[in-house]
Amino acid sequence: MSSMSQQQVARRRVFYVPGYDPIHPRRYRELYRKESAEQAAISGYDIALRPKSGGGAYGWQVEGRFGEQITTADVEVLIWSDIVRDSMSNSIPATYQQLAQTAWAYIGSGALWRLMRLRKGPVIAALYPVAFLLVQLALACAAAYGVTRLGGEAATWATGGARTAGFAALILMAAALGGVASVMVLRWFRAQDSRFFAYYLMHDYAFSAKWQGANPPALEARMTEFGDSIVAALNDPVDEVLVVGHSSGAHLAVSVLADLIRAGRVPVAGPALAFLSLGQVVPMMSFLPQAHRLRADLQFLSESEALTWVDVTAPGDGCAFALCDPVAVSGVARPEKRWPLVLSAAFTQTLSAERWKALRWRFFRLHFQYLCAFDRPGDYDYFAITAGPVSLADRYRGRAPSKSRIDKAVSGHVTVAP
Repeated sequence: MSSMSQQQVARRRVFYVPGYDPIHPRRYRELYRKESAEQAAISGYDIALRPKSGGGAYGWQVEGRFGEQITTADVEVLIWSDIVRDSMSNSIPATYQQLAQTAWAYIGSGALWRLMRLRKGPVIAALYPVAFLLVQLALACAAAYGVTRLGGEAATWATGGARTAGFAALILMAAALGGVASVMVLRWFRAQDSRFFAYYLMHDYAFSAKWQGANPPALEARMTEFGDSIVAALNDPVDEVLVVGHSSGAHLAVSVLADLIRAGRVPVAGPALAFLSLGQVVPMMSFLPQAHRLRADLQFLSESEALTWVDVTAPGDGCAFALCDPVAVSGVARPEKRWPLVLSAAFTQTLSAERWKALRWRFFRLHFQYLCAFDRPGDYDYFAITAGPVSLADRYRGRAPSKSRIDKAVSGHVTVAP
């Protein structure tokens, strides 16, 4: 990592692209506030947050003091949570329909078997909602069968087994009660999904699978707005414009940035443009048949000299394709490829044994660890990157990629958009 002895960034614009998340973006401000204070105390610098001034997207201002060097950053969240909410059906039957469509999209295209050759963690995470929703359905059917059978036995006892109109009515009532029991079981599980996350994850994977890897029109329109916001920042008097894409937000950022560079909207004499992808799940999209645009954008961005692209994941994050070069595994790497620099956040080394033990089985929390404090920090420090005096390019200049990265072509679908 470069030394901080000379200040390169006095003012920075940061754009954070969240993953598939229906929650209001204030959660990211509160996460940043809490975790930056903890990291500052551990690492010996100061971070202060202030409300954002002016209009535009939701965000906040940060002042970082690293020794004698002071850096200010305007952080904005590029919001698509409304699109996420619109995609999340509240209907139980609709969710099971999504299950069937999503399973067919990944199995029928061959993507599932190829994804399993990368990392087992995210594939297990993808199979979990399918398996657990099927378990819920099986329990609902068992409840329906049990109630109906008990009702049938009660009807037989009450009528002596005589096939009378009364007996038939009791049997119909028992069947109806069985149906009610099955619905109650399914509704109970749906109400408890904040504990199980089966419905949430199902909606997440279904969102990618519905269009076989393409982006829906509403999301494409929103990505255009994201690009306009970034271009405005590139024409501001700042030293660095940093785009951070987390989880599903990483592949959205890839396409947004590729569009801007391809269209000549990144000024040559403007601020340094940097892209930090965190906990990416790019293969879940790029391995699908209709992900032509994403594969083309990955290929283009990987060869661009207009930006610095660093990709950070960790094998301890079971929800990400850890250390999988998203360009290479998607089968679109060419000899001109220069990005991304694939690095490990190495949770087992950058978190103390006590903290790792506390977080090890909290899979969703670990997926957000990139945005949090490390009590044994290495050269990855989210708050120094977003609020410190060193640009992303200089911070990792000369840094070798992780030796355990996966950079072989695995996807069976490699066609790109014209």
